[in-house]
Amino acid sequence: MKNILFVLTSNDKMGDTGKKTGFWVEEFAAPYYKLIDAGYEVTLASPEGGQPPIDPMSDSEDAATEATKRFDKDEKTKEKLAHTLKLNTIDQKGFDAVFYPGGHGLMWDLVEDPTSIGLIESFYKHEKPIAFVCHAPAVLKHVKNVMGEPLVKGRKVAGFTNEEEEGVELTDVVPFLVEEMLKENGGKYSKGSDWEPYAVEDGLLITGQNPASSEKVAEILMKKLQ
Repeated sequence: MKNILFVLTSNDKMGDTGKKTGFWVEEFAAPYYKLIDAGYEVTLASPEGGQPPIDPMSDSEDAATEATKRFDKDEKTKEKLAHTLKLNTIDQKGFDAVFYPGGHGLMWDLVEDPTSIGLIESFYKHEKPIAFVCHAPAVLKHVKNVMGEPLVKGRKVAGFTNEEEEGVELTDVVPFLVEEMLKENGGKYSKGSDWEPYAVEDGLLITGQNPASSEKVAEILMKKLQ
């Protein structure tokens, strides 16, 4: 059975605004259920281990989807989520791919986390798929290829758009804009309509634009693993 590692943020603070953040439920639940329903095993990890914070906005009625409603009733998965492994105990050898759900939280921890950076580089070096959705492509900021250049350089990428960030009124709060960083690092950035599913793949690298793209990223990942 193939085992996919999910990496989630441990950060619940939106910079110094006093607002709460974390991971976005849909971006965890949609790919998680897609994968486990297809027979994959999913292991959960975060920088601090234990319960990763859920972005309260993603837990609202407005953000509800079939996957989030299923998660709400799924005590077994909630229990699993409460006991994520510490990221520094993880070795890519035990996994077939890695998936990073988004949410604003990771922009203040996983982006700068040397363990996360090294882990992504190790998965890629060992020719295993790496997948990111919405804000999660932000964690590629410092990830390098074997030549020591940005991993995204010359590669097709997607991620949360400038317009979408403006739409949630956090342009001046986030440390950087995902779209701008991917372009500055030499990525061949493309996007679909705001809030509509859009994902691209380039070799082992799979990236999706927004919460609605979560399932699409998981589908591309499953095709890669077959």
